Amino acid sequence: MEGGDAAVCATLVNDLAPREAASFDEETRALIAPDAGSLPATPPSAVEANFARYFVADYLNPGHDQYVYRHPNGLCVVGLAPAHAALKEEGGVTAVDFNVGKTDRSEIKVTGKRKRNAQHLQENSVLCKVGATDKSFVVRCCVKGSLLEVNDRLIKQPNLLNTSADREGYIAIFMPKPADWLKIKDKFLSFEDYKNLRGIC
Repeated sequence: MEGGDAAVCATLVNDLAPREAASFDEETRALIAPDAGSLPATPPSAVEANFARYFVADYLNPGHDQYVYRHPNGLCVVGLAPAHAALKEEGGVTAVDFNVGKTDRSEIKVTGKRKRNAQHLQENSVLCKVGATDKSFVVRCCVKGSLLEVNDRLIKQPNLLNTSADREGYIAIFMPKPADWLKIKDKFLSFEDYKNLRGIC
């Protein structure tokens, strides 16, 4: 709600008949007409509102920074962090290849409530390779769990990694077991710690 809207709403509340105004408790009044000064300058994004954001820096190789966004239902979204070396190359990421040798991750077809056919991978398992100019970077899973989906849009639209790596450019979705998650989550950095480490504003 914009500051002007909040002021109008507050005026309407204050202009109510005394009997009606008395029916508003403080909590309800705060919801109807919040203090404009306490509102954030911009509303939180869907990622900020719905996920706990974790980061890993220099994962197995210098500059290989990745994120793991965890939803309250346990699902984890994995992708390239803002300071990943591939994103710093001139021209950025130009190709994404989910064929990692014996397996093409883009061909997984998970079905049913029990997620049949999901691949069970380790933290350091290769997820895909991203190409930038004449270099190739290996992207790892970062979490131990079932691979439910890869973002196959990246095959035809690798530029999504350059423009929105934390949204449409995510790489994969995993479902780790709760016990496995608890074992690894302390290895990750918070968003604030990652920003401070990499000097990101």
